[in-house]
Parts: sequence; structure tokens; C-alpha cells
Amino acid sequence: MKFPTVTLDDKYALDSGRAYLNGIQALVRLPMMQRARDIAAGLNTAGFVTGYRGSPLGSVDQEMWKASAHLERRHVRFQPGLNEDLAATSVWGSQQVNLFPGAKYDGVFALWYGKGPGVDRCGDVFRHANAAGTSKHGGVLVVAGDDHAAKSSTLPHQTEHVFKAMMMPVLAPAGLQECLEYGLHGWALSRFSGCWVAFKALSDTVETSGSIEVDPFRVQTTTPEIEMPEGGLNIRWPDPPLVQEERLLHHKLYAALAYGRENRLNRIVIDAPRARLGIITAGKSYLDVRQAFDDLGIDEARAAELGIRLYKVGMVWPLEAEGVRQFADGLDEILVVEEKRQFLEYQLKEELYNWREDVRPRVIGKFDEKGEWALPHGSWLLPAAGELTPAMIARVIAARIGRFHTSERIKARLAFLDEKEAALARPRTAIQRVPHYCSGCPHNTSTKVPDGSRAIAGIGCHYMATWLSASTTQTFCQMGGEGVPWIGQAPFTETRHVFANLGDGTYFHSGVLAIRAAVAAGVNITYKLLYNDAVAMTGGQPHDGVLTVPIIARQLAAEGVRQIVVVTDEPAKYSGKSELAPGVPVRHRDELDAVQRELREQPGVTAIVYDQTCAAEKRRRRKRGKLADPPLRVVINEAVCEGCGDCSEKSNCMAVVPVETEFGRKRAIDQSSCNKDFSCLKGFCPSFVTVEGGRMRQGKGVGPADFSDLPQPQIPMLNEPWGILITGVGGTGVITIGALLGMAAHLEGKGVSVLDMAGLAQKGGAVWSHARFADRQERLFAARVAAGEANAVIGCDMVVSASDEWLAKMRDGFTRAVINSTHSVTSEFVRGFA
Repeated sequence: MKFPTVTLDDKYALDSGRAYLNGIQALVRLPMMQRARDIAAGLNTAGFVTGYRGSPLGSVDQEMWKASAHLERRHVRFQPGLNEDLAATSVWGSQQVNLFPGAKYDGVFALWYGKGPGVDRCGDVFRHANAAGTSKHGGVLVVAGDDHAAKSSTLPHQTEHVFKAMMMPVLAPAGLQECLEYGLHGWALSRFSGCWVAFKALSDTVETSGSIEVDPFRVQTTTPEIEMPEGGLNIRWPDPPLVQEERLLHHKLYAALAYGRENRLNRIVIDAPRARLGIITAGKSYLDVRQAFDDLGIDEARAAELGIRLYKVGMVWPLEAEGVRQFADGLDEILVVEEKRQFLEYQLKEELYNWREDVRPRVIGKFDEKGEWALPHGSWLLPAAGELTPAMIARVIAARIGRFHTSERIKARLAFLDEKEAALARPRTAIQRVPHYCSGCPHNTSTKVPDGSRAIAGIGCHYMATWLSASTTQTFCQMGGEGVPWIGQAPFTETRHVFANLGDGTYFHSGVLAIRAAVAAGVNITYKLLYNDAVAMTGGQPHDGVLTVPIIARQLAAEGVRQIVVVTDEPAKYSGKSELAPGVPVRHRDELDAVQRELREQPGVTAIVYDQTCAAEKRRRRKRGKLADPPLRVVINEAVCEGCGDCSEKSNCMAVVPVETEFGRKRAIDQSSCNKDFSCLKGFCPSFVTVEGGRMRQGKGVGPADFSDLPQPQIPMLNEPWGILITGVGGTGVITIGALLGMAAHLEGKGVSVLDMAGLAQKGGAVWSHARFADRQERLFAARVAAGEANAVIGCDMVVSASDEWLAKMRDGFTRAVINSTHSVTSEFVRGFA
């Protein structure tokens, strides 16, 4: 087979055709596409992108930097924000460019990005800026990363309720292709209505890769003909607040509704001549509904025969009324399928409320006919907590159509789900692969506190201290509030002092205000400012500006912090330097316990600036030749080791692994994961040997001849979707396997989606990829492999592969699995629980 010429640059370089890219890269491509559309329309516009990283949008800035040449060539400026609300404020400014003389462009279209907590903190900016409006040839797209299952967040988020309160239209793309399509619609809608437009981004869209059409002119946008108020709908100055309110409530939101109706953002995708059951859904839930149909053996023709009408909503707020009325007409019942709290359901009920009782369909969603507020409580159909799955949705659909239809396929599917649930519910010993600090991570040492003290956790990798040091690190708060809960506790407790962990990225983002508040309140607290020289949690990005230990020390002194101590693993680098604030000593990290004991006796606010570069970032820099690699390695003499575990206790390091011998369990150093922190040497154990100048013996590579005896695999026809589940440990190449399979399918012109689910997995936790393939892209709906639908499992780690979540994807007699039998150390072992 001759493959087309494909490069990794296609995702940005191609002007049309198909490209293989993920959702984050689609967001990077969007402003390039908008610029191309504007040029074709005779407009000289520019783009502005800003925001603040956070899962599932944790790598937006990295991808923007990688694509900088493409962006600059198309007049798109990327400026990472100091924090979310200041980034949003700068977007507001981009819409004011053409209010004043000197504008170099006809308009500036802008994209803001941030995760759910960032949306929360931007409420004031969004409210003001949306009321002010957008420029005629600008427009604003607000990309909100929602983490419905709190995979890598302190709480789940559902931002559409916030955007509704801000009176911002909300778009909910279903799948990767719609990331591009709805992004372009979003800017067109924003320009026309004068509103800032929200764009809901879930892991299932932005962390999915696939082969999609990238032609910027594929989407045709139509401007409705509506009566405009005097001066139009866009931003202007002067603009009194009550005039802004009247324009927004009486005109701009109705313009948004008109745009949605004219461009069919909401539409019936399956209809029936005599429809009786209607299903209304949006975004990821739409794909889950289609997957549930597939699992129940209901294709579009069969759905029409059964009297099912399916309504897909692209603009979930405000819900356009005319389309809803057409959808609801003649139905007996409407099932609303949406994740988290009711959003579409309440709008739908409001629209149907005044219909005559004899023609008004019954509406169910989160609850059955019993209703929401029945006591003791209603019967949940589709729970608001957690995430929905195609299996959950299939059960509800089967139950609702069960009054007039069933089939052997439906019975078999429901029976399988019941059997699988019963099997997984049986008691058994289970090991969890929970995230842990990387080998050699500074937090292994920096988050420890002296006996008799406790610490308050902060946002960052060090948040893991809430389970890794659960007896001493308890409670946390939102990003930027670190330590401030103590202001409300201190007057009412006999405890006189606490520690608070604060990451350098958070300090730069907003955390310095928390320290200022503690100083103003006069409480006794020691801030441990963990300076890692990188924003480690989201991939090792640099700070969003200049931040060094001397700068921090001087800022803290200026804020009124009473005593500041720099603690570091390299005190010599501060020798003879005067950049630190006067009176700030530098102590070795071995003295951390003593420093903490001294500071906890001091009244007022004190601070430790713990200076040690992130271990993962050190590893990256060494590989790139930007940091010297110490010519030293630590090994353990197995014959001398007594397996006491003191090295693990001292270092808390995942590179110290168990070795089972005829004399019992011993310890060894995993040289491939060791980041040369050497804190394991503090165990003063005679079994430890340091080797200076030695190099690791290289393993023997493999070639095609080594696989010559293996039979050629039988490639499936892919007339039905084919699912592969890849499971393993973060940082070991699981995502790479999915990427290779995905690109191979793209080269062959197959339909493909690969969903990477990592969360905190880069810290030694569980990671997995759902890879799905079909003969054409349109055959793939949900990005996740459904329950019992894994054709193959590549299990790179036994612990992850044997967890309930992944056993649920397997089916006896259907799934084939290849499992790595090598044992990888778990966090429980390091902490002495295994």
C-alpha cells in the first residue's frame, strides 16, 4: 500500500484535506483558520490568544509555543496570562483597539482559555467585558476546560451555569471535528451579537486525537437579518452601564438566538414519521447517546422505525425556542441526556410549561416521573454526580422504549451489564496505582514538617501531600488562597502555629496576596514557598515572567514577612551574592527540620523559600544538554541490604524498588527512573555504593529478525468499530503507543480516535489510552471504549489493567490481552503499606 505524504507539521501547514491532530492542537489551529477566512473576506485582522493552563487545557501554552512560526506568520499573538482574570482583562482590551486612532488592523479576534476554577475567578471580568461587547471584526471565544470527574482537579466543574449567569452564549462541541467548526461559529456569533461566546472543552474532546477535515472554508456561516438598535450591538465608548444592560438583555442575546437558528447549531439528527420518544442532548453526551444506540443495536433506520427523535444541541444557552418546539411537537415523552446538573432540562421545561396539557410531552432527565424534589428523594435516572457512560444511558433508553419495544440484542446487552457489575462487586484484594512524587522530587523533602506541627496543602504537585503525608498535611483551599484559612482558625484554637505550602507558580499567579493577607492579620504561620524553577504540574512550563529566589526574598521582605530563610540543595550558588534581601540566611536542605523548628517559634508570618529544581525538569534539561549530568550513581549491594526500608523512609523516592530474593525482600535502585537526588543515602546504610564516572551498560537492541517467527496478525475489516485499550504507568510510553496507532490509522485513511487520559499520571499514577478505529470517521462516536467492547488490551502494567474501570471494558471470549508481567513499584510500597 502506498501511503500519502504526511508530516507532523500538517496539522498547521495544510490548507485543506485531513490532518491528524488532538483537541489542543485544534485550538492552536483555530486562529490561523479565522485569519484565512478574514483575508478571503477582505479583512485585515489579527489574533490574540491568552489564558492560564490547567487540565484538560494544561498544554495549550506549550502547543502555542511549538506553533509560534505558524502563528506569527498569520499575525496571531500568543501571550500567556499571569492568571486567568488578568488574561481575560487583556482580551477585553483587544476588543477596544479600534475605539482609538492608530489601530493597525480592522479588528482583533481573541481566544481565552482556562480550566473551571479559572472561569470561577473570572466572573467579574466576564460580566463587565460581555456587557461592553466585542468589536465588529474582532470577537471573543472563551474556551473553558471542564473536568467533570475531577481526574486532575480538586473538584468537578460544570462551567455553563457560570456562563449563563454572565449572560454569555455557550457552545458545546461533540467531538474533535466540531472543535474547529464551533470555534469558527463562535467568533462569527461573537462578532454578530456583540457577546463573548463560551466554548465548553472536556477531556473527551480536547484530549482526543483524530483524523479530521481542516479546510477553513468548510464551515459556512450565515448572518441573520434582524432589526438592529441604534449604534448596533458591538463595543463603543462612552457606554453607560444601564445602556449596556439594555443592549445585552433586549438585543444581543436575541441576536445570538437568531444566529443559532439561522446556522442550525441545534438540529434534529434522527426523526421518525410517528415519533413518540424524543431525546435531547449535547456535546459529549450526544456521542454517548449514539454509542448507546450502537450498543443496543439501534441504527438510524431502526430508531426511526421505533419512533425515536434525536435532537442535538450545539448552543446550549440560550436554548433556541423555535427548534425546541419543532422537536417536541407530537412527542409523548422527552428524555434529556446531559452530564452534571440540569441545564438543558430546566430550559426545556420552561419552554414547554405553557403548552396545553394534552399536547405537552412529559420531560424526564435526572429523575423519573416521580420528580426532582420528592421526599425522601427522587429516583435518579442519570445522576448529576460524576460522569455518564454509554452503559448508563443505554439502560435508561432501554427502559423508556421497553414499554413498546425490546429485542434480543437489547436483552443481551442489559444482561451483560448486569453480569459485569455483579462480577466487579465481588470482594477481592485490589491494589491502586495512586500518583506519587517523581523520583528525586523536591517535595519528597520540602513537604515534611517537624513532629507536633501540621501543614495546609496548596495547589500544585505538592497537593499530593494530602495523601502522601496524610497525618501532617491536612486540608487545602483554592489556588491563591494558600494559608489564608488559618486567618479564620487562629483566634479560635489553642494551636498557635501552622505551616502552609505554596508553589512558585501559584505565588506568581496570585499567592503573594495570600501572604499579604496573613501579614495584615498578624497570624503565626510559616509559608514554605516551594521554588521548583518550572510549572511542573502541567508539563514543566517556565514561569509567566521573571521569578527568581532573590526576587521572591526581596518581595517577601517588602510585604512585611518577619523572617525569611532560603533552604536549598546547592547553598554554594548563593555564596558571595548580595541579591537576597538583607538578613536572609541560606541553609542546606539537610537543616530543613531545624529551620522549621526555629521558625515555628517566631511570632507573625515567616517564610522558607525552598530552592530545588523540579526532578522531571532536571531530567528534561539533562537530556537536552542544558544541565550537567552528575557522573555519579547509587547502587545497593543486595547481599548486604537487610530490607529495612530506611532508605525509602528517608527519601520517599519511587526509584527505590523492592527485589525479591531467596533471603527475602531487599531494595534496589531503579537506574532508569533515578533522577540523582541522592536523598536515599541519608539512610547511612552499608549496602549503598556510590559509583563515580561509571556508565550504565547499554541493552541489546532488537531488529526485524527477532520477530521473524511471530505470525502475521489478521487485520480486522473495520466495518464495525474496533477498540484497543492501552494501560500503564505515567511516563513509560503509553501515550506514545496510542499516538503511533493513531497516526498509522490516519496514514491508511481509516477513521480513528485516540483519547489519552493521564491526569496526575506523569507522577507514577495510572495512565491509559482509548484507541478506536473504523473504516470511516463517521462510524466512531464516543471516544472511550465502551463496557465490554475492548477488542484488544495492551496492558503495560498489571495493577492498572486489573482495576475495576478497565476490567469493565473487557469481555470473556471477545477481548484479547497482552499483559506485561514485570512488576512496577507502587506508592503504597514506598510509604510502607505494601
